[in-house]
Amino acid sequence: MSVTSDGDRTRVLVLFGGRSSEHEVSCLSARGVLWAIDSEAYDVTSVGITKSGRWVLMPSGVPQTREGTLPSVPDDGPPVTIVTSPEGPVLLEVTPDGTVDLGRIDVCFPVLHGPYGEDGTIQGYLATAGVPYVGADVAASAIAVDKRQMKHVFAAAGLPQVAHDVVMRPDWEADREGELDRVEAALDYPLFTKPARQGSSIGISRVADRGALAAGIDEALTYDRVVIVEHGLDRVRELECGVIGNDDVEVTPPGETVHGGAEFYDFDAKYLAPVQLSCPADVPEDVAATCQDHAAQAFKAIGARGMARVDFFYDTASGDLLVNEINTIPGLTPQSMFPPVWQATGLSFRALIDRLLALAIEASHEDGRFSP
Repeated sequence: MSVTSDGDRTRVLVLFGGRSSEHEVSCLSARGVLWAIDSEAYDVTSVGITKSGRWVLMPSGVPQTREGTLPSVPDDGPPVTIVTSPEGPVLLEVTPDGTVDLGRIDVCFPVLHGPYGEDGTIQGYLATAGVPYVGADVAASAIAVDKRQMKHVFAAAGLPQVAHDVVMRPDWEADREGELDRVEAALDYPLFTKPARQGSSIGISRVADRGALAAGIDEALTYDRVVIVEHGLDRVRELECGVIGNDDVEVTPPGETVHGGAEFYDFDAKYLAPVQLSCPADVPEDVAATCQDHAAQAFKAIGARGMARVDFFYDTASGDLLVNEINTIPGLTPQSMFPPVWQATGLSFRALIDRLLALAIEASHEDGRFSP
């Protein structure tokens, strides 16, 4: 849907940056969206959210950076805000002399990773303002970004997962040695420690002994009050499926990320080092089919809509296929898997953006049925 009922081009707000530690990754993803979107079919406005939370107009899109550095939203842009008018939601520029009407917003593409963007906060804000938006709603976003809650939902749906445990900050501060004893009794080394509500491998450590486990938990607690501790798998392959849809979903065959000599797929391996994407992955047909089936189940289990990427661990030694996580605003950077797995099915990045915007409008019409 690139034309509104009054014959104008659909006005798309691309929102990126944000307050989370994934700010720079969000900017990279937004650069991909702005490159792919059909600027002749859509009237596109770019707005960045600074690390301090200011919304600023970005007429030139995401700033260019030197090779090896990551972009961010500058603090000196013109401030903007969304208000609801009788004609619908509009974007206003705030000036010393008042406000300037920048026009209506037909649909928003929030390209925001991690807390304050992928966790239901921005979704709730947009819904309150009456702005249709790409991706999962408030509840599904909140479940997906919180690995502890996500794992509860996946377990209830019968999806296979890696053995794991949870460490809470109050318990850790009260009895570090007792928490270490409890985790070591439940799980065998090697282990991974992860903040419950972070992505892009931020705050993750691979640990092989008690001292490293304590350090990994301390590191993860700098990002969240809840830490997930997972059993580490040997000779594991990392597979990813793309999912799009609202009531009816489509799932890609799995792709595979090959990340060279990195001990695990950490932040640098994801965004700063060369990476090889294999789409589709070279796996047995039954493994690929199970990936697709589990991806659809995971998407529906959390109540997702619009889009998601579902990640798997394929243990080649045992043949086990385990669901790792679901991302409701998957990376859209040049090194991200989500666009390539769709391109491998014949859906270009530009056509994918079209589909996602259309699904957002469709979902907003469905939500309107329940409005007062």
